[in-house]
Amino acid sequence: MKMLVTGATGKLGRKVVETLLKSVPASQLAVSVRNPEKAEDLRARGVDVRQGDFDRPESLDAAFAGIDRILIISADGDNETRIRQHTNAVEAAVRAKVSFIAYTSLANASESQLFLAPPHQAAEKAILKTGIPYSFLRNNWYLENEIASIQGVLAGAPWVTSAGGGKVGWALQQEYAEAAAAVLAGNGHENTIYELSGKPLSQEELVSALGKVLGREVPVQHVDDATYADIMKNAGVPDFLIPMLVEIQQGIRSGALEIESNDFEKLLGRPLTPIDQALSQLVKGIS
Repeated sequence: MKMLVTGATGKLGRKVVETLLKSVPASQLAVSVRNPEKAEDLRARGVDVRQGDFDRPESLDAAFAGIDRILIISADGDNETRIRQHTNAVEAAVRAKVSFIAYTSLANASESQLFLAPPHQAAEKAILKTGIPYSFLRNNWYLENEIASIQGVLAGAPWVTSAGGGKVGWALQQEYAEAAAAVLAGNGHENTIYELSGKPLSQEELVSALGKVLGREVPVQHVDDATYADIMKNAGVPDFLIPMLVEIQQGIRSGALEIESNDFEKLLGRPLTPIDQALSQLVKGIS
């Protein structure tokens, strides 16, 4: 049985591959990457490194040839780009006659109103239409997404948010990677949807845990969206990113990421890393 991970030189993809290599022979593992030079270390360890570009479907035919099980990691970019790229990847998987497709989706994707949802909704629909057994890994929110805010706090700034009382199911990216690896290499995951969410926490609860890690109280500054945008601009965030950050705050405020689920524990076979320990890991990595 041969497995393939797309986007394997990205942050999540790399973690998935490293996790798989702990339990799967390198000879059973292939990766599809835009730039194979970035995966030379994987090739040296026996992984089958293939060139594949979601914008060049013909390259995917070669990349996916002979693959039994595939993990399609969602691409970056604007919604239109991502929809096109995900569709290309799914269609190539069909042509390659893969027997199983796992896909990294978004929390509550089919119902989500979050601005990030359309590419995931389109990908899930495209996969369902193929009739190929699938698993949707509906990832909630990486704790690493908060590194810039944590860095601000370490520099003496308050935690700024316009998300109100909305809750988020934060977890470490490593744990999302381990869950994906468990599904790709495991049995019994056909036609499943996993809502991968940590315990939903408000900004106040997250910052309280961060304060315990730092040994001091961290002030939380609740603001409206316009003020949040101004603060981000003054902090040096590029202009093109600011509307996206504001929409994320709006989505959290509306409850888009407040998902109660124990699917993580099911896939990992253990509890998630407690939030204070997870934050401690990030703080050590930043310091």
